[in-house]
Amino acid sequence: MNDRVVSQTEDLDLLWRVRQRDPEALARLYDRYGCAAYGLALRILRDPEAAAEVVQEVFLRLWQRPDHYDPLRGTVATWLLSLTHHRAIDLVRARRRQGQAVLALAQADGPTDAETALAELAWLQERRQAVRQALAELAPVQRQVIELAYFGGLTQREIAALLGEPLGTVKTRLRLGMQRLRSLLAARGMVETDD
Repeated sequence: MNDRVVSQTEDLDLLWRVRQRDPEALARLYDRYGCAAYGLALRILRDPEAAAEVVQEVFLRLWQRPDHYDPLRGTVATWLLSLTHHRAIDLVRARRRQGQAVLALAQADGPTDAETALAELAWLQERRQAVRQALAELAPVQRQVIELAYFGGLTQREIAALLGEPLGTVKTRLRLGMQRLRSLLAARGMVETDD
C-alpha cells in the first residue's frame, strides 16, 4: 500500500473516532493538517489572526459535523483544506463588501456614480456565476487542482505534495482543466477566443 492510501485510511479512522466524540482524534487530525490549513488561510487572507480564526472555525466545524465528510468527493485532507479555502474566501468577500460599501458612500457624487457602480457589480456577479458554473462542469480532479492553485494560492509542487500525486500529474490536470475552463467560459461569451 502506498503512503497516500495509508494516510487516508488513518484519516478515516480518526474521523470515525471524532464522530464518537474522541477529542484525541480531533487533536491528531489538527496535528496533521492544522499547519497546511493555516498556510492556506494565511495566503488568502494575508492576516495571521484572521487565518488562525479560520482554522479554528474549520476544526470546530469538523468536531460539530464530522458526518459532512463525503469520501466520494476526495480525501479528508482535501475536504479540510476545501473547508478552509471556502471559509477564508467568505471572509475576503465580506471584507470586500464592507470596504466597497464604505468607498461607495465616500465617493457618491450623484445617481450617475451609483448607476455605474450597480452596473459594474452586476457584471462582476454575472462573471462569478459563469466561472462557478464552468468549474462545476470540470472533472473533479481538474477542479480540485485549479481551486488549490488559484483560490488556495498553492504552488504546483505544494499541490502534488498535498495530494500525494506526481508533479507531472498535477501539471497536466491543471493545464487541461484551465483549457477546458477557458473553452466553457468562451462558450458563455465571458472570454475571447483565439480565432
